[in-house]
Amino acid sequence: MTAAVHVGVTVEQSWQRVPGGSAAYTTELLEALRARDDVTLTGLAAAHRHPAPQEYRPPVPVRSMGLPRYPLYRAWNWLGAPRPEWAVRGLDVVHASTWAIPPTSRPLVVTVHDVAFLRDPAHFTPRGVSFFTRALERTRREAAAVVVPSRATADDCVAAGIEVDRVHVVPHGAPRWTVGPDDVAAFRARFGLPERFVLWCGTLEPRKNVGGLLAAFAELAARDPDVHLVLVGPPGWGELPTRPPAGPWESRVVSLGRLSAADLHAAYAAASAFCFPSTWEGFGLPVLEAMSVGTPVVTSRGTSMAEVVGAAGVLVDPADPADVADGLERALSSDGTTLGAAGRARSAQFRWADAAEQHAAVYRDAAR
Repeated sequence: MTAAVHVGVTVEQSWQRVPGGSAAYTTELLEALRARDDVTLTGLAAAHRHPAPQEYRPPVPVRSMGLPRYPLYRAWNWLGAPRPEWAVRGLDVVHASTWAIPPTSRPLVVTVHDVAFLRDPAHFTPRGVSFFTRALERTRREAAAVVVPSRATADDCVAAGIEVDRVHVVPHGAPRWTVGPDDVAAFRARFGLPERFVLWCGTLEPRKNVGGLLAAFAELAARDPDVHLVLVGPPGWGELPTRPPAGPWESRVVSLGRLSAADLHAAYAAASAFCFPSTWEGFGLPVLEAMSVGTPVVTSRGTSMAEVVGAAGVLVDPADPADVADGLERALSSDGTTLGAAGRARSAQFRWADAAEQHAAVYRDAAR
């Protein structure tokens, strides 16, 4: 039997103020990889006084690199130190699971979730754009392999100068949540939510197009006197609208902020439709999460989210509020039942065990 490949995986995203989809990806992937006997895993993180939140806590041993996050990132990017192999003996491969890339003499695998900062730098902070640009330069120069979650991101990486033979498309897995009618009823009662509502989930930042969603909801609400809009997620950055255009429907927009994991799962299941009109994502995990509980999805045409939903969702132009409103009207109609069932079936094709198998193959090839 071939010896297991020892991989050092960055897990620093678990300690971020808003861990987001990148931390969910890393946590779920490590959990699936941990079940395999051909990979040995060590997490790599900055120095922290407290453990990561339980939901994102890495399921593998974690080695501190000895510096707080920002000094560590600067040292990695500009000083070429500290290297993971100095802290962890026997490493065969280093996997940077986000743009925080350790310098290493071992084969390097980098996950590129997206390069949206190249499409529209205004959707990111100047500091973020600078950090991402440096990371992309290093990825082009240093990575033996690049893992991406969608064909859209693969195309973007090739356009950004990464050779196609280094790029591996590995979609994320769908969650396997168990949410019963009692969970949904308790959630709806606890937050005083109506029977019919459209859900949006994410971190509030410009590229999520919440302003476009609110404009679309104003159009939809003028046609449908009963539907509400529920926004879920932590604040990110930027001046963002939190209310629709003025009108009698303003009171039908509810913002719940960050929810616990259990409440978030119930929110997806309770929603009559899920709308995610983001201008660009590397994958769009919330779309797959909504599909997994049978909630009909409306999302952006021509994006990675369209890859995820296939024919099992409603695709719209995110820049056209009227088109988004029409898509929501369809999802809320009798079509919604069919779309919900199709989405659930489609989501079953996305498995973390498959993602782990493909990552393990990338590690083995890099190690060779």
